[in-house]
Amino acid sequence: MSLTDILSASDIAAALRDCQAPDSFSPKKFFQISGMSKKSSSQLKEIFRILDNDQSGFIEEDELKYFLQRFECGARVLTTSETKTFLAAADHDGDGKIGAEGITCLRYR
Repeated sequence: MSLTDILSASDIAAALRDCQAPDSFSPKKFFQISGMSKKSSSQLKEIFRILDNDQSGFIEEDELKYFLQRFECGARVLTTSETKTFLAAADHDGDGKIGAEGITCLRYR
């Protein structure tokens, strides 16, 4: 399964265009534009599994900086401040990594 099996390719492209400039990425806005905010919990968990590059069950900070590239390989890398902001928004227990529940909760923020 790929992200375009769940999300529209045109919505993904629009979300990536919106955050092309460094330090312009907003998890909330990206979720809205890409259509992730409208997906069910089970669909978001499937998206999470695709984004979890090493299949550890978590997205760690090192993986998170490549978040946009999981949607399109030519996309930019998140800046350090964007990565830390994203992590802070979704890491509810402060362990430095995001579980599937953290991604699911972001659609409401």
